[in-house]
Amino acid sequence: MPSRLPLLRDLPREVTILASIAFFVALGFGIVIPAIPIFARSFDVSALAASGVVSAFALMRFISSPGAGWLTDRFGERVILATGLGIVAVSSALAGLSQTFGQLLVLRGIGGIGSSMFTVSALALLLRVVVAEQRGRASAAFQAGFLFGGVTGPAVGGLVLAWSFRAPFFVYAATLGIAMVVALIFLTRAHLVEREEEVVSSESGNNRRSAELWRFLKMPEYRAALGVNFLNGFVTFGIRAALIPLFVIEGLRQGAGLSGFAFLAAAATQAVTLLPAGRMADLRGRRPAMVIGVVATILGMSILVLADVISGQTTLATLLLFIAMGVLGVAVAYRSSAPAAAVGDLMGGRRGGIPIAVFQMMSDLGSVIGPLLAGYLLDTAGFSWAFLAGALASAVVLVLVLRSKETLVRKPSGT
Repeated sequence: MPSRLPLLRDLPREVTILASIAFFVALGFGIVIPAIPIFARSFDVSALAASGVVSAFALMRFISSPGAGWLTDRFGERVILATGLGIVAVSSALAGLSQTFGQLLVLRGIGGIGSSMFTVSALALLLRVVVAEQRGRASAAFQAGFLFGGVTGPAVGGLVLAWSFRAPFFVYAATLGIAMVVALIFLTRAHLVEREEEVVSSESGNNRRSAELWRFLKMPEYRAALGVNFLNGFVTFGIRAALIPLFVIEGLRQGAGLSGFAFLAAAATQAVTLLPAGRMADLRGRRPAMVIGVVATILGMSILVLADVISGQTTLATLLLFIAMGVLGVAVAYRSSAPAAAVGDLMGGRRGGIPIAVFQMMSDLGSVIGPLLAGYLLDTAGFSWAFLAGALASAVVLVLVLRSKETLVRKPSGT
């Protein structure tokens, strides 16, 4: 039965299921993330050690992604997806029972392994159950699940955290458990096999490239997708997340609550733009959508540079902050749907866990490098240079995208 939601209309039911799973995962993550440093500090460790708990999860995601890709190719997306969710759920519940800092650190690291298994297998499955003309909207729908879960999670997390700093870990485990049950019940193996055969048959002769990683790395189109996904982590989860709260307090001399509204503005524009971004990627191509996303990133970061330059004019600088965050929200919408669709085009509907894993690793790598570089530049040169780094990195990625070719192969009319 077709979905009434415009973003999901005419898409296979697996897309709706995967978007729902993404929502529950992001909901739980948004609930638990504020509790992690507080819980870690309860063991009388330094702030650096406490932040290491967050880094352990991200580091293990990055390190284990190639293994997750191999497991996906070996055992199939559905099995690895459910197993990854189960690992994160169990490790999170046990983390809530931790009696020492070491236990908490190890269990969060194990959770990172499960997270990489889920992320790689879910994206690989998403790209295999939709035909070329649907991949942009399917990727946008998957990202929408994460977006709405990520917005809802922190709001609920504040209430749960007020009850106990251990409680969010159990709630997170519960939301992951729900996601795992949804995957096992609604992602039926027989229907998946039928759907995947249909997709491969429909693309026969179009994109029948080998899924071997070294062949992918030779393709300018794959390198462009890697660059855009690196930018997702570097700017969105790196520079923007690390600097905006500090810029509001130290640069604009405003209360911390203003940064929350700024991030809400970015989330709102991203949500509004996801559907047109996905449609554009499917109708006009992946390359134009990626160009818009990267150019919007350059524009958004440049506006932030200007906001810092005139930070003494608080009202105008604050207005520029909100404009920049809105523009960056649009940028995320276009950057998140198009590159994944391009990778799916290159796979031609066939299994390719390793190329998907490397694609995901680029976002994780950007998430690791972004905050470190932003912090260094802020300490040594100020906010303007830190924001400028995001614009310059985007300019490099723009060159990669412009040098690539379009990956969407449209069917001849009448077929």
